[in-house]
Amino acid sequence: MSREVGENIKRLRRVAGQSQEDLAEVSRLSVSTVQKAEQGRTVRTGTLHAIARGLGVTTSELFAAGSPDPVVGDDATRRSLIPIRAALMPPVGVDGVLTDAIPTRVDLSSLRRSVLSAHDLYRADDFSAVAKALPGVLRETAAALGGAEGEETFRSAAKVRSLALLVSGKYCTQIRQYDLAYYALTEGIREARSAGDRAMAATGVVGLCWLLLRQDRFSDCYTLAVQTADTMEPRFSETDTTRVGVWGELWMRAAAAAVRDNRPQEAKAARGMVARASAGLVREDGAFPGTWGGFGPVTASAKSVEDYLIRGDGRAEARAVLRQSDRGVLRPEARKRIGKPQGANWGRHLLDVAQAHSLLGAHQDVMETLMAVRADQPEWIKHQPMARRIMGNVLRTRKRTLSVEMRNMAAHLGISG
Repeated sequence: MSREVGENIKRLRRVAGQSQEDLAEVSRLSVSTVQKAEQGRTVRTGTLHAIARGLGVTTSELFAAGSPDPVVGDDATRRSLIPIRAALMPPVGVDGVLTDAIPTRVDLSSLRRSVLSAHDLYRADDFSAVAKALPGVLRETAAALGGAEGEETFRSAAKVRSLALLVSGKYCTQIRQYDLAYYALTEGIREARSAGDRAMAATGVVGLCWLLLRQDRFSDCYTLAVQTADTMEPRFSETDTTRVGVWGELWMRAAAAAVRDNRPQEAKAARGMVARASAGLVREDGAFPGTWGGFGPVTASAKSVEDYLIRGDGRAEARAVLRQSDRGVLRPEARKRIGKPQGANWGRHLLDVAQAHSLLGAHQDVMETLMAVRADQPEWIKHQPMARRIMGNVLRTRKRTLSVEMRNMAAHLGISG
């Protein structure tokens, strides 16, 4: 966290006529946590949400431009992504892009299948294989687009190029390489627009909103999601479940941004639109690129449960999460009928459940939930800071000797006890 954020907290607290003790009380935080935040030391984003609520401002108002903290320990990841970076952003000289000549693949259908195969690897959490596959498809789709002749061929090539860029953006966002992700996603959206494929462009916007959320750009995310949702709103009699799905995803992004930005009325309205979208669907559905990560009644309900932990991290919120996670379409028998959400959406929901158990001190329930996520998505969970925070809390608060499963989970997540 930057020093400027701490100064903003201090300034806003004084304008509100609050002492540090007052702010701690209304934010439901300790005084030491408020002091830590005002000193510009690192605190969780959730802590900043709580402070913003205590000050009666949006979370975005706490952020300010300033000197960032140095990035430490990113060298290995940076080096491993050189091939993807080179394929996404090749050198440009006075005569154009400097790149090796690659024969244009005539069969765009085959090239499209190659791109979707890379996405299948992503869905399977085989991130190493994705990293190896992406440079090739990025270069080949760029070559195919550059060599396209005729309007119809250009549009087809642009769609395949857009698809490759969106898959790249999805992967780079997941592994938190945000500069690469932003470039890939925005270029993917542009290529979809140039191909006249507004549906694919809207799917790309869902992905870009996910990236903006991860960067704490809540206001930007909310505005982009709402404007795009308004543009893509399906007709009342819409029977295209894919269009309904991407519309619902956009409103999910808007709701997530609003609740994180301490804008409860906008969040409530957005959740209402999510419910409206999911009400017209009888099953979980939506294969990429029709939707970004899938949508349906279970996904919509799981995402609404997440709001409790964003609003606060007390025992009341934890109980609400556990209570809601065993109701309606989230019950096991309902999921069997409607379908389980796609991996990342369901994995994130289970991490919310694990966090709720952690707040209540139920370590065994925490471990059972984390182990269920690991069994289903062993690589995905390694890339989740939330999983590391939950496990770290178990290690700090456990009074008895750590169990074998606790030690194994900590090692899997790269946490030293």
